[in-house]
Amino acid sequence: MALKGFNAYKMAQDQFDKVADQLDLDEATRSLLREPMREYHFLIPVHMDDGTTRIFKGFRIQHNDALGPCKGGIRFHPQGTADTVRALSMWMTWKCAVANIPLGGGKGGVICDPHDLSQREQELLCRGWVRQIAQDLGPVLDVPAPDVMTSGQHMLWMLDEYEKITRGKYPGFITGKPVGLGGSLGRTEATGYGVVFCLREALQDLGMDITKTTAAIQGFGNVAQYSLELFKEYGGKVTCVSCWHQKDSCAYGFVNKNGIDLEELRKITDRFGGIDKTKAEQLGYDVISGDDWISQDVDILIPAALENQITKDTVKNIKPKVKIIAEGANGPTTPEADEYLNKKGVMVIPDFLANAGGVICSYFEQVQCNMNYFWEKNEVLGKLDDKMTHAFHSVLNLSKSRAICMRDAAYMIAIQRVAEACRARSWV
Repeated sequence: MALKGFNAYKMAQDQFDKVADQLDLDEATRSLLREPMREYHFLIPVHMDDGTTRIFKGFRIQHNDALGPCKGGIRFHPQGTADTVRALSMWMTWKCAVANIPLGGGKGGVICDPHDLSQREQELLCRGWVRQIAQDLGPVLDVPAPDVMTSGQHMLWMLDEYEKITRGKYPGFITGKPVGLGGSLGRTEATGYGVVFCLREALQDLGMDITKTTAAIQGFGNVAQYSLELFKEYGGKVTCVSCWHQKDSCAYGFVNKNGIDLEELRKITDRFGGIDKTKAEQLGYDVISGDDWISQDVDILIPAALENQITKDTVKNIKPKVKIIAEGANGPTTPEADEYLNKKGVMVIPDFLANAGGVICSYFEQVQCNMNYFWEKNEVLGKLDDKMTHAFHSVLNLSKSRAICMRDAAYMIAIQRVAEACRARSWV
């Protein structure tokens, strides 16, 4: 879990400041890009099943829309803060820019724990969130999507409420919807597959045969599961996954040196990505502390859970065998850990490049909804592969030509594109 006192927004700003210095950005552009352009904070009353009324805190933060409508998920999390949402909105701006899609960065959230809410209560929360912010969202303004502990069902409730308010059909208002109701084929797999598309290219660049590599993954949600699925299809072997165990209020790792059986674990996993510990043990998995995923003797680490997981303290637990870290989560590596990994020669594929598959496919979904014509799954995943591969090599080439790490190269490309758009609009 995130360490006490950690501030994701400060980390995002520190990362920006470092690259702004390297790009020699002028003061006005720095000021414009260093903070969100707009923030919405509001309260959502919900009539609970037990007859009481609870008040939930909600957010929508729009970092920058110079390249196009804001884009970003809505997370439900009990430890959510405005600063976390600010950081995520900023990272979304860079993610859209490095992927070279015409969208800006935004993020939303509600401080709650869906584990403790009934389906009815979650529906009321979703509809209440939309009512508070509907006039500042829409297909040409700001397009939400699922994030931590939200799903296609949540998006559909939000879409339905938005269409009631606006008295029209606007499927492009929100992405991550169920297929058949405006959702895109391939969207479920997109983020995890995108991580592995980048990983495939990185291994090829390092001269490593993917069929002879092993990986450990933190998390067992959507991103982790589909990263595991495609990595295994390519011939790689995942020997460890971890997940949060709601009942015990802690994380566990699950190890099988012969390779994790994805379908086997999916059968004993709840809708929040929590693996049943007892059943896993019965299947022969070694159960370890959730923190020990990082100390596995593998070639590749894929943090695919929450931010602030590879820190100046935990990074020292990484084994020398590790050659690549592919960041499936947002902000999993702190700047101090980054510096340590760079010195050790570990290639870090930064979050806003590695996990850009989700927003790229969300963009595809938005395009399909707006033109009311939907592509077959192979076409979606083919376009996704092309976009991810092109973005990865743009970053890799700059990294090599300037002898800088992949994160700095990705930031340079992204920040430069957004800065140029701001200047072209005469904002600075």
